[in-house]
Amino acid sequence: MKKTLLTSAIALASLASATGSAQAAELTISCGAVGAELTLCQEGVRAWEEKTGHSVDVVSTPNSSTERLSLYQQILSANSSDIDVMQIDVVWPGLLANHLLDLREVLGEDAAVGHFDTIVTNNTIDDRLVAMPWFTDAGVLYYREDLLEKHGHEVPTTWQEMTEIARDIQNAEREAGNDRMQGFVFQGRAYEGLTVNALEWVASFGGGTVVDNEGEVTINNERAAQALDLAASWIGDISPEGVLNYTEEEARGVFQGGNAVFMRNWPYAWSLAQSDDSDVRGKVGVVQLPAGGEEGQSAAGLGGWNLAVSRYSEHPEIAADLVAYLTGEEEQKRRAIQASYNPTIDSLYQDQEVLDAVPFFGTLYDTFTNAVARPSAPTGDAYGRVSNAFFSTSHDVLSGTKDGAQAVADLEGELLRLKRRNW
Repeated sequence: MKKTLLTSAIALASLASATGSAQAAELTISCGAVGAELTLCQEGVRAWEEKTGHSVDVVSTPNSSTERLSLYQQILSANSSDIDVMQIDVVWPGLLANHLLDLREVLGEDAAVGHFDTIVTNNTIDDRLVAMPWFTDAGVLYYREDLLEKHGHEVPTTWQEMTEIARDIQNAEREAGNDRMQGFVFQGRAYEGLTVNALEWVASFGGGTVVDNEGEVTINNERAAQALDLAASWIGDISPEGVLNYTEEEARGVFQGGNAVFMRNWPYAWSLAQSDDSDVRGKVGVVQLPAGGEEGQSAAGLGGWNLAVSRYSEHPEIAADLVAYLTGEEEQKRRAIQASYNPTIDSLYQDQEVLDAVPFFGTLYDTFTNAVARPSAPTGDAYGRVSNAFFSTSHDVLSGTKDGAQAVADLEGELLRLKRRNW
């Protein structure tokens, strides 16, 4: 069964209550918006239904994470039981914690054993495990193996090298007749995805993480400005003007259509790039993101999603069991092999079947376990405004409205005002 959630939010049907322990319960889960992510969830839910005899409605939610968060906040602030299980972003546990079940109370103290400690810590608010890790993410660099070989280039290790190689191959391919070839595509729209991209640039140059773990604003420094200025230099050179409105899928569409040398994206794009209808099937490599110069280091933004149970669920124990199943080893292995979703369970990175399906899970293990977190923990409820200020400022630099130095100075002032009011 599947229901569509109206964008105005909430015309969900009432859930049927189980009146006895032998009677099957009906749950509702929100776990993906479209495409492979939604399909994988539906398949996992069906397997759990067959195993337990309970039934689950999978409801669709907005594809935009910002709109999805707003929807969840509407439902939870009304103490509504309309959705039992929610897929929540890695930066939301602190925002939603008061409305979420402590899963250790239901699943036991060992509920998250075997999952990456950093994600379990991220999901533990005031000693309460409010979400189970489901899949993790870290930004990676995709590149055209065939084009680098054709034009005599090695894989770049710094952003500066990538810029030069991208320009050289782009220009050579255009001269050979492919006027649509771009050097580099990424997520440049003014939204949360740009927060992650810009954080990766700044952190790789040694410019910090915008706000540090103690809540101090650190963005106003020369290295952060340098990182943003370099990114701005890509626009109209190795990146199209249109990248200023790209999300993950727009970037993937250009790269998978054979019209980009490099792409920054999440691991999910691997299985799609290798699909039968991909123009770059068998031609793609994946490596860690470049460092910011010889003194910098690779910095991959931490992403990923978790599953949480609403405190207002009429069937909290059954809902928690569904979460335990979907986030368990068997289900995470299936999702990794079928669609290259990164497991949150450490042992699966040594599983040969997983590594055969997604080879870079092994070579980039350290990237996934040491990804750079956005400053959601130290900024708490103010994170949404902090992120908005950061991606808006970064977009200003990319679009040429400000240079890096002016942007980071202005951003520091804005964040300090937010800090005085909110964290």
